[in-house]
Amino acid sequence: MRIALTIAGSDSGGGAGIQADLKTFQKFGVYGTSAITAITAQNTKGVDSWEPVSPDLVRAQIDSVVDDLPPAAFKSGMLANAAIASLVAGAIRDHSLHNYVLDPVMVATSGDVLLEPDAIDIIRRELIPQSFLVTPNLHEAALLAGVRIEDEDAMARAAETIVTEMGAHAVLIKGGHLASGDRVIDILYDGDVRVFRTQRLDSRNTHGTGCTLSAAITAQLATGESLHAAVRRAIDYVHNAIATAPGLGLGHGPLNHLADNS
Repeated sequence: MRIALTIAGSDSGGGAGIQADLKTFQKFGVYGTSAITAITAQNTKGVDSWEPVSPDLVRAQIDSVVDDLPPAAFKSGMLANAAIASLVAGAIRDHSLHNYVLDPVMVATSGDVLLEPDAIDIIRRELIPQSFLVTPNLHEAALLAGVRIEDEDAMARAAETIVTEMGAHAVLIKGGHLASGDRVIDILYDGDVRVFRTQRLDSRNTHGTGCTLSAAITAQLATGESLHAAVRRAIDYVHNAIATAPGLGLGHGPLNHLADNS
């Protein structure tokens, strides 16, 4: 069994973060390990409070996992602040970790901010150049690339900027918030542009979609799947997970992580 690692925050509501990642790893048949960067008090209605874990303890978690359970692929989600982001970058270098999926979590589905502003520069300078794939949403991609994104062409240009000017191997920009009618447009750029179009679902159960998508890709990279095939299957899995969501909570409900992933 292959091993995957998630470096992210804990979601007490179970729909996003470490909890969503581990559920997704399990669904894709890989053994999930974790390094927790922050503890959040949240539910489907929003984030009530959160605190970062000390940088030293984050590093200790990564070191312990890698020493005994080296991951075939890994991802990062909520990094909370610049100190943790920089520490994670150092751990990646020190351990020569590969197949890195960087989900630059900045704002929760509820709109709550999950990243201190000074960490964005660390993500640009230290983490993106080490990443195999970056998976920003529209807002995150615009912040990282320093551009406005209002259409499909702008998505492609931002993706190209993150690869050619910032050093990522590939970028998947998630277009769920783009005004694109009844289709959701996601754009993958790895030197070539590939567009994925998926039927838009009218659902409030979208909490943890970004975490789940990046975790699904990470799990497949751990088993040796190609990037394009991993992205396509992950997009389909998240679509199915939204379509069959259990409808829990009063706000943005969690996905169904037991959904079909074939």
